[in-house]
Amino acid sequence: MASLHLFLAILLEVIATSALVAAKGFTRPLPSAVVVLGYGGAFYFLSLALRAWPVGIAYALWSGIGIVLISAAGWVLYGQRLDAPALIGIGLILAGVLVINLLSGSAGH
Repeated sequence: MASLHLFLAILLEVIATSALVAAKGFTRPLPSAVVVLGYGGAFYFLSLALRAWPVGIAYALWSGIGIVLISAAGWVLYGQRLDAPALIGIGLILAGVLVINLLSGSAGH
């Protein structure tokens, strides 16, 4: 269940971060509400995940997976392109997430 909570936290954080662009400095009500509710839900589910996951591991996964997903969302939703060094860096982050999930005994599986 903790993995589901962490996944929901990451998903809501990516939705909220994506909506920040559309909120235009919190001048547009609907995207602004998505930002506030998304971050609120993200932190709620992260707090539930922390019942089983060590904070360092949970945060590493949250930030690593979040970076990969928000980069993809920026590309799909807003046409934001990444150069080769950025893609390599994101690949290394993804590799780190995989190492934590597949090889670390610290992960809360």
